[in-house]
Amino acid sequence: MIGYVTLGMNEPARTLPFYDALLATIGAKRLMEWPENDFTMWGTGWDQPGIVLTRPYDGGSAAPGNGSMVAINVDSRDKVDALHAKAMELGGSDEGAPGLREPEAMGFYAAYFRDLEGNKLAVFNVPMPGA
Repeated sequence: MIGYVTLGMNEPARTLPFYDALLATIGAKRLMEWPENDFTMWGTGWDQPGIVLTRPYDGGSAAPGNGSMVAINVDSRDKVDALHAKAMELGGSDEGAPGLREPEAMGFYAAYFRDLEGNKLAVFNVPMPGA
């Protein structure tokens, strides 16, 4: 149902390389760019949700939303660990190390971090029923 999410940015020269390296960890790449608008979209394909970074349309400063978060679903716990580790390596800030979240019986394995602009992201894996 969700096609893409958009996060604001103020410093493209710093933020875009962060997302290039971070999202390459899970096989995502730039799908669309409008450099004159500082608009860049990453994804693994047009049939999957993507992430867009752009300056705000109104020309004001971008600010992370209080209570807002983008969650990235991956197909293994190893990818949760790898994405979180890459975010830390690239200068992101830790908001919750990889691990099982309560209730553990649900199998929700997640990690949380903030990008260089302060946007909060999560990466998670939940086993499919019967898997």
